[in-house]
Amino acid sequence: MSTVTYDVEAVRARFSALQRPLAFFDGPGGTQVPDEVIDAVSRYYRESNANVSGPYETSRRTEALVEQARVSAGAFLGCSPDEITFGANMSTLAFALTRAAGRSWREGDEILVTKLDHDANVSPWLELAHDKGLVVRFVEIKDDTTLDLEDLERKLSDRTRVVAFPVASNAVGTRTDVRRIAELAHDAGALAWADAVHYGPHGPIDVADWGVDVLICSPYKFFGPHLGVAFGRADLLETWRPYKVRPAADTPVGRRFETGTLAHELLAGFLAAVEYIDSIGWEAIKAHERTLGERFLNGLRESVTLYGLPTMEGRVATFAFNVEGMSAEDAATRLGDAGYAVWWGDYYAVEVMKRLGLGDDGAVRAGIVHYNTADEVDGLLSEIERL
Repeated sequence: MSTVTYDVEAVRARFSALQRPLAFFDGPGGTQVPDEVIDAVSRYYRESNANVSGPYETSRRTEALVEQARVSAGAFLGCSPDEITFGANMSTLAFALTRAAGRSWREGDEILVTKLDHDANVSPWLELAHDKGLVVRFVEIKDDTTLDLEDLERKLSDRTRVVAFPVASNAVGTRTDVRRIAELAHDAGALAWADAVHYGPHGPIDVADWGVDVLICSPYKFFGPHLGVAFGRADLLETWRPYKVRPAADTPVGRRFETGTLAHELLAGFLAAVEYIDSIGWEAIKAHERTLGERFLNGLRESVTLYGLPTMEGRVATFAFNVEGMSAEDAATRLGDAGYAVWWGDYYAVEVMKRLGLGDDGAVRAGIVHYNTADEVDGLLSEIERL
């Protein structure tokens, strides 16, 4: 078995944002950005800023950047560059692509979503259902926050058009069995539609291996700029009529679903973010996060209620918890004042919070990524104990 050598301090030195007395456990809301990503965005503005299709140098540079961004995104997601669509963010892409997918669906057709989902993979379907008379059904989660695959099987029918699900929960960190969900969806003649926003910084994505038909993610969750990236199976996208202006290009097929001029400077930042991840490697990232996640879980006291899986098996290092005798808002605020950036509330995971019986206050959320340190985890645990 190979040993992964990982120098977290060398990694942190690449982030100006981390050179301050604030421990960032807010990665699930958006990670910090290494300096090379910032430099790439700035360099684009200085050297290449232009729109595409111009017969001059900076326009040609921009066109080359867009093409390279597709190649990089295809490699990152495990698909053809032609199957990539860029957009403002995951939510915007989700609303656009669900509309395109559902154009030909009929009243009474069914959509399955899960109670583990972020609302960006729920509300687009609810709105589509509202407009077209479709039926949205929620797949249950078990008490340990794992997805109930037996309930999924029960709810599938010959009217099911899509099964929408997360790769990992942005609230409690639980992972799903992506391949099995895709198999069940396909056996029923439905699409497998994955939200990989939260999973993005924690491990490699391979849409071909997973067997999904659509997958959407957000680079600002994996050390890049605010942007959305979607994969859609080419033969599937070719059957959808896109919402776009008439002169917009029809090739490659993923480009058909991009509305308006792309944020070229952010594509430059996206390229740098993927290169940054490649320079570290997923093996090192996963091993470091697992070690810190175990350290956090092992250090929680009895006065803390953890929601979700009690070990690092079947999850990423994102933790929802409450401290006895305190509201989530008060606990998160006090942790923030002490120098530990965490979140509180439902984080748009509306159905998860309902299922856990948590009110509007929700829970405190701490998310660990590869630039966090053991000292930061120990400090956070000490502050939680003080609460």
